[in-house]
Formats: sequence, C-alpha cells, structure tokens
Amino acid sequence: MLFRTHVIYAKPIIDILVEISKDYCLSDYKEVIVKSGYTCMSETFDRLSFNKGYTEEGFAERVFHLHLRYIGDNDELYFRDYLIEHANIAIEYERMKLKLWKKYEFNRDDYTNSKTDFIQKYTEKAKLEYGDRY
Repeated sequence: MLFRTHVIYAKPIIDILVEISKDYCLSDYKEVIVKSGYTCMSETFDRLSFNKGYTEEGFAERVFHLHLRYIGDNDELYFRDYLIEHANIAIEYERMKLKLWKKYEFNRDDYTNSKTDFIQKYTEKAKLEYGDRY
C-alpha cells in the first residue's frame, strides 16, 4: 500500500508513548520518571504525562513528552496514521497549530486544549477506518 504524505511544521518535540500491563499501577512509575528529570504534567488513574525540556524562557534545545498508559490506550497512533494518510487533514492541522502557537506561546495547557476537539474528531475517524490496528 502506498501512502501520500505531507510533512507538517512542528515544534522539535519527541513524543514517547509507553504502554504497560494493567497488572501494574501507573503511579508506581512516577517517582523514578520524575527523578530522571521529567515533570509530571497530568495524572489520572489510567494516564500519566510527563515533560522534559521546558524552561521559563521557552523550550530547551531538546524537549520530550512521555506518556505512560495501559496497553491499548494509544489514540495518538491512530491520529498520527490518519494524518499520514490524509494530507488535506494534516495541512489543516498544521495551519491550526501555527495559529495557536503564536496565541499560546507561553501557555501550553491552553494550546493543548485548543487542539483537543480536532484531534478527537480525527482520532475517532481513524479508529473507524483502521479498526483494531493496534
């Protein structure tokens, strides 16, 4: 199968998704991740999100997002694949991100929240299109 892709502008951030078995408690991993230099940005019983590389002046040279989830909680993979296979949606997402970047340059939470509806919409479309890909 061939895919037509469009490379979109993005901040130089490395996103890491780690899935663990539901036999383990996510919060048991929090301390070791924080001791490794990450900041816990959000925490629920089934999701932990960490960041590394943010400074008061903006981004450090390298920025990382670490998402700790239970196996099967991998919506980001569906969204990524949908953008790869639907260049028009990738371009729309790029335009939105560039607009929001200037508006929320120093407010990561509002920047992220402003993208949520778009991401959820196309993640759901991807799940319908791809089924149980992961």
